[in-house]
Amino acid sequence: MTKFTAAVVQASTVAGDTEATVRKAVDLIAETARRGAKVAVFPEAFIGGYPKGADFHIYLGGRTPEGRQEFAAYHASAINVPGPETDVIGKAAKEANLFVTIGVIERDGGTLHCTALYFGDNGRLLGKHRKLMPTALERLCWGFGDGSTINTVDTPFGPMGSVICWENYMPMLRMAMYSKGIAIYCAPTADDRDSWVSTMQHVALEGRCFVLSACQYLTRAQFPADMHNRLSDDADHVLMRGGSMIVDALGRIVAGPDYSGETILTAELDTDDIPRGKFDFDAVGHYARPDIFTLMVNEQPMQPVVGKTSE
Repeated sequence: MTKFTAAVVQASTVAGDTEATVRKAVDLIAETARRGAKVAVFPEAFIGGYPKGADFHIYLGGRTPEGRQEFAAYHASAINVPGPETDVIGKAAKEANLFVTIGVIERDGGTLHCTALYFGDNGRLLGKHRKLMPTALERLCWGFGDGSTINTVDTPFGPMGSVICWENYMPMLRMAMYSKGIAIYCAPTADDRDSWVSTMQHVALEGRCFVLSACQYLTRAQFPADMHNRLSDDADHVLMRGGSMIVDALGRIVAGPDYSGETILTAELDTDDIPRGKFDFDAVGHYARPDIFTLMVNEQPMQPVVGKTSE
């Protein structure tokens, strides 16, 4: 039996200021460690920002100069992976002796990706997951991930991986993650609806894993002032109300959901709850029917240009 404390961080990006947001992340990492956490999960797009309410001034069949400028500013707030910002976060994770999953906007040439980064308690960047399927208008500003980042990383408490926001509604992706023996299922999200709670409980019950969901608490004042927002220009308007939570491997909510503001939620988790849960349900084991259902996953990186040398 191994028990450990997990934390989910419910906080906002500093509007349009990546350097300040990284400093905020460093402070929050230190605070989760002071609360005894060994694993911490940050929200979707925490570094770089989730542009809730933005429309980039587009319409079907056309773009505008204003929208292009807003995207250029958003592109500038993204980070390279690895890069100076990941070095700073890694150092903070090492000092806190903490495993960290954090949502970032990753810049890859002219394309942005909604990405979750994994840091070890030794400060190393252990890996990343790029969101496979941006939802609705997210497809305007984010590219698509591929199967090469459907992965987990090792922790003393079991494999840790990430499924971002509405990827959690992709049954085949969930099954792929369960097949990797995921124990710490990180769900950075921007979904603050009441229905998200039942989704997270379902994932925990289906996968018999710990589910750590982190969402921002974001007001219009914490959104870039020079970016158009379709929802409100009232500084106090709440764009995302949080709802972060921790669910144990038997589907019980052990922290949250919290809608009160910025906060850190913690819970003590028992790794023996995973085999206790799989006693009567293992989605990729004794409850699977491979004679009827088979999932094939392409985990190769997909490159748009592949060089070929002459023989």
